Amino acid sequence: MIIVIAITFFFIILRFAVTLFNFISDPKLRRVNRPYNDMVSILIPVRNEEENILNLLQSIHQQDYQDYEVIILDDDSTDRTFGLCTAFAAAHSNFRVIKGDNLARGWLGKNYACHQLAEQARGNFFLFIDADEQMSKGLINSAIHRMYMQKLALLSLFANQQMLTIGEKLVVPLMHYILLNLLPLRLIYLVKNYSVAAASGQFMLFDAETYRSNLWHEQVKDKVVEDVEIMRLVKASGYNGEALMANGMVNCRMYKNYTDAVNGFSKNFLAAFSYNVLWFLIYIVFIIGGPMMVMITLNFQLIFFMAGLIILTRIMISLSAGQNAWYNIILHPLQMLSLTLIAFLAIQRHLTKTIIWKGRRI
Repeated sequence: MIIVIAITFFFIILRFAVTLFNFISDPKLRRVNRPYNDMVSILIPVRNEEENILNLLQSIHQQDYQDYEVIILDDDSTDRTFGLCTAFAAAHSNFRVIKGDNLARGWLGKNYACHQLAEQARGNFFLFIDADEQMSKGLINSAIHRMYMQKLALLSLFANQQMLTIGEKLVVPLMHYILLNLLPLRLIYLVKNYSVAAASGQFMLFDAETYRSNLWHEQVKDKVVEDVEIMRLVKASGYNGEALMANGMVNCRMYKNYTDAVNGFSKNFLAAFSYNVLWFLIYIVFIIGGPMMVMITLNFQLIFFMAGLIILTRIMISLSAGQNAWYNIILHPLQMLSLTLIAFLAIQRHLTKTIIWKGRRI
């Protein structure tokens, strides 16, 4: 028991230290006023996104950046997505819509859609962005400035998450919670070893020349979490990559309810552990089981110390991610129960190869 509790506190303190580093280093994209005129190809893969796509397209149209093209690839949608995009493009000359080819053998859907989009793009930068997002003014100039300043081949941003229902609030904050207390984001750029990598497919900005030379999506054509794999490839190839918080310039509502959020997260969580089920289980045991072991000791000094570290961690991560700290503190126990469910489903679906997303088996 003593050994378990000692390891638990070591794990909690280590995660607190990582969170503190991220909070102090503040890894966010900074707004800049310097104007750029590089051609940016904004590339959007869509599949059954009739509820979201117009919000994204309108936010792009309202950008204060002028030199861009938007290419939307419809990946066999069965709803009104294609019609809505076509009508919008007809009224805006720098928007166009294409139909995706039938899914090629050996590819996953999104990866193949992004590959096709890149073949059509003519910009100096390729910006891949998901259909459930909205962009704020200043985003493109700020992102291009960062690309030049850091000499990046890839800049990825973690979007601010919009959560309207209690179900979303029980699941979606787990993304930033795990990210910001496991990995110091600044190290993605500073450490050249490819093993230190993270990225979000919600916003991937590439130097176009480097992309054309390497065809990153083709190299990860069968990877479920292609964003992290691409960041690893970028760094392994000797290029600079960086991942930052979006700082309010990209907003996203990933899911609309608890069930969708649990299913969506269970698709991706194992990727953070390179699909090593043992390490994933060890992490889950210590992040959830460890605090429970401390609680049953009834040692109030240990309990208060542990609770204080967890609460401070939740506050720092919430502020960094632009989330409500009070909600995350109050809902923390229920979020941990949700994490347990997600872990079970992630392992079960990985071992049985029964992951299905947007109607396709992955």
